[in-house]
Amino acid sequence: MNAEQLHPAKSHFYNDERFRAVIYQLVTALLVAALGYYLISNVQENMAKQSIASGFGFVDKEAAFEIGESLIDYSAADTYGRALLVGVINTLKVSAIGMVLTTILGAFIGVCMLSSNWLVSRLGFMYVELFQNIPVLLQLFFFYALFYEAFPGPRQALNPIPGLFITNRGIDFGVPAADPVWGMVIWVLVGAVLLSYGLKRWATWRQRTTGRQFPVFWVSTAMLLFLPLVVWLAGGAPTEMDVPVLSGFNFKGGLNISPEFSALLIGLVLYTASFIAQIVRAGIQSINRGQTEAAMSIGLKPGLVLQLVIFPQALRVIVPPLTSQLLNLTKNSSLAVAIGYPDFVQVAGTTINQTGQAVEGVALMMMVYLSFSLTTSAFMNWYNRRIKIVER
Repeated sequence: MNAEQLHPAKSHFYNDERFRAVIYQLVTALLVAALGYYLISNVQENMAKQSIASGFGFVDKEAAFEIGESLIDYSAADTYGRALLVGVINTLKVSAIGMVLTTILGAFIGVCMLSSNWLVSRLGFMYVELFQNIPVLLQLFFFYALFYEAFPGPRQALNPIPGLFITNRGIDFGVPAADPVWGMVIWVLVGAVLLSYGLKRWATWRQRTTGRQFPVFWVSTAMLLFLPLVVWLAGGAPTEMDVPVLSGFNFKGGLNISPEFSALLIGLVLYTASFIAQIVRAGIQSINRGQTEAAMSIGLKPGLVLQLVIFPQALRVIVPPLTSQLLNLTKNSSLAVAIGYPDFVQVAGTTINQTGQAVEGVALMMMVYLSFSLTTSAFMNWYNRRIKIVER
């Protein structure tokens, strides 16, 4: 043996892969921090030269502009902060309703595309090809123009059923007049929904442990119908309605769904549903055909085969890309500014124009949409974990 074999050379610390990885990350972090410091300093210096204020103190100042559509009380005398809150709520409203409707419609179209009926299948494919290949912004313009061109003015309003009026200024319909009893009815209905959910979980546990079934559907239906009915009757059974009435050049009273909201919702739902339909179709086709044949061989009807065998397995393929489409719907709602719907982007844009604080305004927009995306992703990831198949 020579001396080198008896005393091997020591490896230097800079030859260690892990050490080098730490050094690379530290250097990268320092470069990013330096770049960030430079950009922030540059922005502050330029804003100071132009006498532009910085910070978020403007949110407490008077907004001095109206917002055409709001779920909460708002006037021009309120602050920019409240105006931005109105925009957030309007964005949440169209996004939440759109997510539900587009998921239902997309799943329906996806199943239709796989129908054994030639006409139904072709119609499903035609729907997807039509709405998937037209830019969503053009669809919004089309549906917005359709409201103003296809429907008459308030004085010639379409009245398909009593209390419902369709005009180029939206859809007006009657709602129950304000009464404390209706608030109690809503709370009882929410409680009945929670009870039904708990009952379903208990019935599932009972069936797994004892093998005995429980009529969850009928009991839940009874709770959802009769508990609110009992509260309504106990509160005096109020029946007064707030019905829209033509006053001058528009309707007053009742509830109005604006053409801007309607066009935005219809455009986003139809466009996003065309992508979800393809996801659902692919998810169903990913399940081995032997599963369907085995289920049919024991006497299950096609509807039950889809509900009990195919769809539960297809969900683990469907949910991840479905999450991406729901996120796209929320982000595409920012196109509302093009047709005049007062979403968060439009309200924030007006705020930036009046205050001149573009950096803070854009930062708020980024934070709001990031919050929407992270919340949606967290919920869908939780749901995906709940439905995943646990293998032995």
